[in-house]
Amino acid sequence: MSDIILSGADSDTGTKQWLNGAVGYEVYVRSFADSNGDGIGDIAGITGRLDYLKWLGVDIVWVTPFYPSPGHDHGYDVSFYCDVDPQHGSLADVDAMIERAHQLDMKIIFDIVPNHTSSEHRWFKTAIADPTSPERDYYLFRDPKADGSPPNNWISHFGGSAWTLDKDSGQYYCHLFLPEQPDLNWRNPSVRAEFDTIYAFWFVRGVDGFRIDVAHGLLKHPDFLDNPLRSEIPEGAGPLETFFSYDHTYDMDQDGNLEIFTRWQDVARPYDACLLAETGVTDPHRLAWYVGDGALDLAFFLKPGWLGWEPETFVRELTELAAIEPNGVSWVISNHDQARPASRFGDGAEGRNRAMAVTTMMFSLGGVPYLYQGEELGSPNGVIASENRADPVSTRNSTSEGRDVCRTPMAWNSDRFNGFSTAQPWLVSEERPPDFTVAGQHANPAAPLHRYRRLITLRQQLKELWAAELKLVPSGRDDVAVIQRGSTLTVANLGPTPFAINLGDSSWKVAFASQGGDGDSASGIVNVAAETTAIMIPA
Repeated sequence: MSDIILSGADSDTGTKQWLNGAVGYEVYVRSFADSNGDGIGDIAGITGRLDYLKWLGVDIVWVTPFYPSPGHDHGYDVSFYCDVDPQHGSLADVDAMIERAHQLDMKIIFDIVPNHTSSEHRWFKTAIADPTSPERDYYLFRDPKADGSPPNNWISHFGGSAWTLDKDSGQYYCHLFLPEQPDLNWRNPSVRAEFDTIYAFWFVRGVDGFRIDVAHGLLKHPDFLDNPLRSEIPEGAGPLETFFSYDHTYDMDQDGNLEIFTRWQDVARPYDACLLAETGVTDPHRLAWYVGDGALDLAFFLKPGWLGWEPETFVRELTELAAIEPNGVSWVISNHDQARPASRFGDGAEGRNRAMAVTTMMFSLGGVPYLYQGEELGSPNGVIASENRADPVSTRNSTSEGRDVCRTPMAWNSDRFNGFSTAQPWLVSEERPPDFTVAGQHANPAAPLHRYRRLITLRQQLKELWAAELKLVPSGRDDVAVIQRGSTLTVANLGPTPFAINLGDSSWKVAFASQGGDGDSASGIVNVAAETTAIMIPA
């Protein structure tokens, strides 16, 4: 990899102004669009649907991993970072996707997985075959305890110990996810240099940035101490519940990560490319740390994607974080790892309305909000028979349903397999009815698809929603947020009863309301309906 030159960009340092006011959209490559009829989504399929995303109003398209991979974690176990898995296409397909996105004035960011590689990566295979090789120190091998047990009590996200024994050498290696995903040693300068080259390879090809998987997990404490137990592990707990029963003091969120991030910025800056972090951090001040002092450009706030319907929590934590970090947060309530909000927040119309209310609130908070494919349709969880589960969280742990429910193929139309493919999709699930397809909703002006498009358009047209100073107006209720940005006023009533707000003598117009009412006039004392967010502007 050392022969790849870190050059090729314009000498201008760039300003990343393209992030201002942008709206992002996550594409789960395996399930978005299949162009060749093998039942697996691919790069050419994404390219063929970019016009739809442009029509929706999307500015940034985040594409999940498509690199060569044995597929133990569906692409998040990378065996080579500078190519395309044949099941997803070729480098020429990637070049065509980037070119088409840029023709449509959209940006493309790729998922990068720096915390771990596949066990099939050349580095790890060399490390296992030759314990004296330089590649051995690319990973975290440690001696067992005196009794032969793992070096410490760290556990995997996917269940069981985070350590697997290499029987030939007698040492354990660390993996915070599957045993087939060994963690890299980010204290090794050679690992850092390898990723400088990997980033540059893709920047030269025109990619506009990276979403950084497990950005908070890179460095581990050098002493490899036991993590303290936060609470007793419930009987029958699944892998994630068990994982979060510990305080991850020593295997996650180390201060030294900041040095790595700033180094990456040095590589990204000449290309005007952005770095977006996936972090499991929930404390607002700590999350802001990830985007401070020239580190990362943006960090996801993932907690809303983990919760059921908790209005007071949403109001408190979203507004607190927005006040601390007004520009560096990417807001989400949905992604490829979490059950869909239309199901998490309630059944049917109730769940969809609540999801729209929270999303409308997020669109008033600055930063860069993201939608996950199908979210614009109000899609509920997919129905997966137990014998068809594919996610290792469920296939390796009978106590967990896993993440398959949010990874079912995109529903484009009412053709067989919903227009995703001409063949049986890789993830077998029920087909969506017409009302939950892009074609079906496109023909219905009252459908969620048009409401999300209207919201995206409004955010782009109403610059104050993201550019003006954010002021939080006391509402007197824990489940209501009143957000003032310039002359705009957003009232997020996530509670179960109407909220009365006094607008005074001025005349206002409802620019957007999550349950409809766009264009209505308002003045004096106005009731905002329960579980509704309204964006108002002077009439």
